[in-house]
Amino acid sequence: MSLAGIGAGLAAIGAGIGIGKIGASAVEGVARQPEVASKIQTMMLIAAALIEGAALFGIVVAFLK
Repeated sequence: MSLAGIGAGLAAIGAGIGIGKIGASAVEGVARQPEVASKIQTMMLIAAALIEGAALFGIVVAFLK
């Protein structure tokens, strides 16, 4: 069971890093071009949802093994 915990932890850490990079890039993009903030926000939310889905899948697979 400890290997499942390690796998789930790695999936959570990966998701956290990915969402952090998305947030940082979105803030930088809005700072450079404030007029496209709504488009950047939409793309950021879609990318964050995809990362969260992949992380959840990784956590579930880690606990199934």
